[in-house]
Amino acid sequence: MAGNVAANDDDAPSFYSTERNTNSSVSDSSSRQLLKTVSDVRKLAIGDEIPAHESLSRDDKDDLMRPVPFVLSFDNLSYSVSVPRKLEFRNLFPRRKSDDPEKAQNEKPNTKTLLDNISGKTRDGEILAVLGASGSGKSTLIDALANRIDKGSLKGTVKLNGEALQSRMLKVISAYVMQDDLLFPMLTVEETLMFAADFRLPRSLPKSKKKLRVQALIDQLGIRNAATTIIGDEAHRGISGGERRRVSIGIDIIHDPILLFLDEPTSGLDSTSAFMVVKVLKSIAQSGSIVIMSIHQPSHRVLGLLDRLIFLSRGHTVYSGSPASLPRFFAEFGNPIPENENKTEFSLDLIRELEGSDRGTRRLVEFNRKWQDMTSPASTYPNLTLKEAIAASISRGKLVSGGESAAIPHNGGATTATTLAVPAFANPIWIEIITLSKRSMLNSSRKPELFGTRLASVVITGSILATVFWRLDNSPKGIQERIGFIAFATASMLYTCAGELPVFLQDRFIFMRETAYNTYRRSSYVLSHAIVSFPSLIFLSVVFTAITFWSVGLDGGPMGLLFYYLVILASMWCGSSFITFLSGMVPHLILGYTIAVALLAYFLLFSGFFINRNRIPDQWIWFHYISLLKYPYEAVLQSEFSDATKCFVRGIQIFDNTALRELSEEMKVRMLDMVSESPGTTISSSACLTIGADILKQQGVTQLSKWTCLLITVASGFFFRVLFYFSLLFGSKNKRS
Repeated sequence: MAGNVAANDDDAPSFYSTERNTNSSVSDSSSRQLLKTVSDVRKLAIGDEIPAHESLSRDDKDDLMRPVPFVLSFDNLSYSVSVPRKLEFRNLFPRRKSDDPEKAQNEKPNTKTLLDNISGKTRDGEILAVLGASGSGKSTLIDALANRIDKGSLKGTVKLNGEALQSRMLKVISAYVMQDDLLFPMLTVEETLMFAADFRLPRSLPKSKKKLRVQALIDQLGIRNAATTIIGDEAHRGISGGERRRVSIGIDIIHDPILLFLDEPTSGLDSTSAFMVVKVLKSIAQSGSIVIMSIHQPSHRVLGLLDRLIFLSRGHTVYSGSPASLPRFFAEFGNPIPENENKTEFSLDLIRELEGSDRGTRRLVEFNRKWQDMTSPASTYPNLTLKEAIAASISRGKLVSGGESAAIPHNGGATTATTLAVPAFANPIWIEIITLSKRSMLNSSRKPELFGTRLASVVITGSILATVFWRLDNSPKGIQERIGFIAFATASMLYTCAGELPVFLQDRFIFMRETAYNTYRRSSYVLSHAIVSFPSLIFLSVVFTAITFWSVGLDGGPMGLLFYYLVILASMWCGSSFITFLSGMVPHLILGYTIAVALLAYFLLFSGFFINRNRIPDQWIWFHYISLLKYPYEAVLQSEFSDATKCFVRGIQIFDNTALRELSEEMKVRMLDMVSESPGTTISSSACLTIGADILKQQGVTQLSKWTCLLITVASGFFFRVLFYFSLLFGSKNKRS
């Protein structure tokens, strides 16, 4: 059908609506009837008491349950990647370009074709399965259909109901289930699906209806007995592998998508679990969705649930059609399938055998092309345009997280028509932050050993420092020890934060899966991550401050205690933000720890403790100013030695840190008297020789005030959170290049 449906605002569906097309071949009465049905069902669906499906008569139900014709077609999909030249000794040296064009062509980097003119078609109610050996291009084809390959790299067209899908529209009406089960281990099945509903379903949908959707989905997935069981991981016993796979499917179909893509959903499952998974996919397809999945080697029972097959071999199509046509296809090819043998196993074995021959599968590819020309039926087109089909789909209760309608004012000012408006995200940013924070805290609260480890680290470190630097005095030795304590205390706060490195690394792929189809914003994740981590930093800072301040004998009274606590908290905030940013940049845990430890060591080296700022070479002075330890270290130093009335070195104490410290006290007094005989110099045994300002000057701490250092430390934490956002924005790509 070539037209779009016109509607007033009162008749438009709640999420999608269509524009009037005067050239439409659809009769006005048919259009009005369609939209009336959509409007009536919408009004029932948003009611506060009775769900729409419970309010319809049997005839209405049967009418609404008729398949809505969605047809997905893809033509001539091709995708190639460059293969870099192998690293060889001769390639380390530049070579003169050859004048021979053919030879020059051979010197260019090789390209590997992953998809070569792949075409096909499927519709709602069907499961299209892509089969082939490892490396045949199954996952690549799924990614191509799901818009997970950059448009500049992929050639060909993918259309739904004859219309090219925009990326924003595709993210709303589709879902992609990865091969790995990426789930939070300490959440129950019901909680996992409920959080998915909170993310993907709009805020306008009542909480009660979201719960009804989750309960219906649990029954559809066949996991009612596991609803209150945690997902589990290596350390915590949870649900079975087949149930995990069905939960992974469930969180991506919570919004009832029209297009569902799955990358080997039966991988790693036994035959019974695999059959149950595909049976669930069949029910999803029959509810009005298009299901496209890759599968390695389906069993006979699984094969009976599939509607269309595409066999790939090194990026080429070697068969495309229904499972029932396989015997005839290979019989005419000259390799009939023996009776009582699994059709797909025989087909895949034959394809592998041909791949190992001299000519490869070229003959089978050519035969498939001729077969398609002879056996393909006349092209069938959907009887509804894409917008009309989506509107009718909503009328059946599908796509509950769709877009919103936006009114178009006419010349007279009346808003008599609407246009399709698809929001990028189902919820505002503050809802996403609350939901993300709630999920993260719930998952973390069931693994108290993680926080317990950090708390133990802080307590042990603080206790060791408290006993080693117990009740420091204000002698020259005490001053030196006090400075050493400040340097180590601020450094240990940064090193303690390194334990946060695995947090995002473990959740990276969950984050990538959820943001690939606009489950939530990256900014929401960054803000939620900061909000969730901050309370623990407050508590850990209180513990460390309480253990060390009085036991070491730090100065300043109540205000000094408060400032010391603020610096410790700012140091942990800065260190936590730095480690979080590093986790967004480095994909591997061991590499992340290596880089973190090295950088923190360099920060300590150039902080000003080991070498005075004035003594740092010019080529390295820049590292002193970017050191995360410089500013909290200098802040505590200034707080400790800011009292101008307090004396730290008197009289004979001037000899304590010199070779003359072994002399008797009488000899030291004599030497002071001899020095006092010099003109203009009078040094008695009780004279104050060094105050706090002198110590700060000796340490090179003269440029910034203590409050400025504190503010810079806090600002550094926010700066690294911003960098973390950009690392997620540009570093966590969901598409192949």
